[in-house]
Amino acid sequence: MSGHSKWSTIKHKKGAKDAQRGKLFAKLVKAVEVAAREGGGDPAGNTTLANAIEKAKAASVPNDNIDRAIKRGTGEVEGVDYEQFWYEGYGPGGVALFLQILTDNRNRAASDVRSTFSRNGGNLGEPGSVSYLFEQKGYIVVRGDEDDILLAALDAGAEDVRPTDGAFEVISETGLFTAVRDAVAAVATEVESAEVTHLPKSVVPVDRATAPKILRLVDALEDLDDVQEVYANFDIPDDVLADLMA
Repeated sequence: MSGHSKWSTIKHKKGAKDAQRGKLFAKLVKAVEVAAREGGGDPAGNTTLANAIEKAKAASVPNDNIDRAIKRGTGEVEGVDYEQFWYEGYGPGGVALFLQILTDNRNRAASDVRSTFSRNGGNLGEPGSVSYLFEQKGYIVVRGDEDDILLAALDAGAEDVRPTDGAFEVISETGLFTAVRDAVAAVATEVESAEVTHLPKSVVPVDRATAPKILRLVDALEDLDDVQEVYANFDIPDDVLADLMA
C-alpha cells in the first residue's frame, strides 16, 4: 500500500469525525466558493469547480449548500473574500508538510499554523522549502478487473496504474484527470476516491515511535479552520498504521 493511499485512508477516517463537527462540510463548501470565484460558476468550463462539487457531493454536502457556495463565488449573493496561499514545513522524523490555506484573515492563519507546528514538534519552513517535493496529479483509486482497468486507464492517457491493497491507484496529469476518471469508472466495480491532489515525489519512512507524533501534528493542522488541505510525504508501515487506526 503506497504512502499516499495510506494517507488517503487516514483522511477518510478522520473525515467521518470532522463531518460530525461540521468542519469537513465547511471546508468543502469553501473550496466550491473559491473555485467559482476564480474560474466561474459553470462546472463544465471550470474543472476545479467540477472537482470541488464532486468532492462535496461525495461527502454528502446538501445540494443547496453547494448551490449557495457557487452563487457566493460568482457574486450573485454576498460572500466572504477568501485568500488562498500555501505554507510549508517539516514534522517529526523529517516529514515534509505542504498546507493549502483558504482564509479571510491572513494574520490569524499565520499565527495558528505557526503555533500548531511549534506545539507538536514541527517547524514552519520558508516558501519553497518543501513544495518541490510534491507534484499536482490526478489520483484515482478503483477496484475491478486488472486488465480492464489497465487498458481503460492507459487508453485515456494515464501515467501509471499500480496495485495497492486489493485496489488500483491510477495516476494522471491534471489536464487528463476527468477523461481518465471517467474511463476507469466505466469499467471499475467501485471507485474509492478520485481527486486532483499533490502527490509526494518520494516518501519518508516513519517508525513506530515517530508515527503518532506526525499524525498528531497533521491532525492538529487539519483541525484549523483556515487549513484547507494538508499534504505529507510520510510512509508508515502497515502494522503500525493498523495499530494507530484501531
